[in-house]
Amino acid sequence: MPWKTTSVMEERIKFVVRALRPGVNFSGLCREFGVSRRTGYRWLDRFMEAGNILGIRELSRRPHHSPSKTEPKYERRVVELRGDSNWGAKKLQVLLAREGVKLPVITINRIIKRNGLIRPEICHRPALKRFERPLPNDLWQMDFKGDYAVKGGRCYPLAILDDHSRYAVGLYALPGAGSVGVHRSLIRTFERYGLPRAMLMDHDTAWWSPTNGHGLTWLTVDLIKQGIKIYWSGYRHPQTQGKVERFHRTLKDAVKHKGRPRTMAGWYETLAHFLKEYNYIRPHEALGMAVPADRYQPSQRMYKPNPPPWEYPQGSVVKRLNSQGCLDYKRRRYFVCEALRGEQVKIEYLEKSIIISYRHMYIREIELETGRTIPFVKPA
Repeated sequence: MPWKTTSVMEERIKFVVRALRPGVNFSGLCREFGVSRRTGYRWLDRFMEAGNILGIRELSRRPHHSPSKTEPKYERRVVELRGDSNWGAKKLQVLLAREGVKLPVITINRIIKRNGLIRPEICHRPALKRFERPLPNDLWQMDFKGDYAVKGGRCYPLAILDDHSRYAVGLYALPGAGSVGVHRSLIRTFERYGLPRAMLMDHDTAWWSPTNGHGLTWLTVDLIKQGIKIYWSGYRHPQTQGKVERFHRTLKDAVKHKGRPRTMAGWYETLAHFLKEYNYIRPHEALGMAVPADRYQPSQRMYKPNPPPWEYPQGSVVKRLNSQGCLDYKRRRYFVCEALRGEQVKIEYLEKSIIISYRHMYIREIELETGRTIPFVKPA
């Protein structure tokens, strides 16, 4: 028979209590509880050996020894390759085999998970169930909607969407996809709606650098100074930014229906009209046919044009990076991140290496003997 709604431990207690009664039919009792006679006797033996009821609790199945545990150097290599490529275990297995390292796919997957290189917020497969943050401003998604030819140049629509409410806090027609225009648009959005706790974006060069291992640019560093956590979607996985991608599809349909603007002035007018319609008029199926404005409210965290210096915990070892983003440490120079040039970082010591962190984010591990540096992709 299947277990009742009570817990497994409660059922075991009931079984032992009844099994100790005089004249009990042990075989019938085992059938009643849906266990074998062997299991029933094992529970009784555990109880008798322990002398109390805790002896029948579920024991860990973890082995006492792991003779086949992956060597630390191979685990570090998996982490390094994952950080460089963001590839899955099957592809990493091929890369490792080329280096003469043979690891099963399941082992590589476990290393990836154990080191926190899979974030449920942004690294999941497309699911039938919709996922969303529980509160407004917990996460904003940001992305460009391609680019369109206009008289005298091109237009790059930039969208910023609240994950919980689907409310579009920003929709801008920009003449280019550079960091300066994005930064100005973000400041306008922050001044109107406050700051989000985190932002999710793809690998556009306006906010992602491929040269430092973890993507920081001067723009994302500026966001971090506002106390915003930064997340990046997986390579070639637009579904991890599903809400802003769906917003873009709605925008594309609206532009197609009403006619694509041929001038920047036309795009300003079109996007302003669409933004009002999307946030306040158009029913949203994922919101139970409500509109995004019904679920959104501005953040209480205000934008600071001149944020105060970050205070590391008392007693921390703090060093300032040079103008190239390098750390001078014990007469050697180590690269950390060019986007952090001139910034103060914290140093934490391990056995043969040091960990570099900037504000709330771990940045790099530096192996002191070899000089090798390993970038981190996980916020602290």
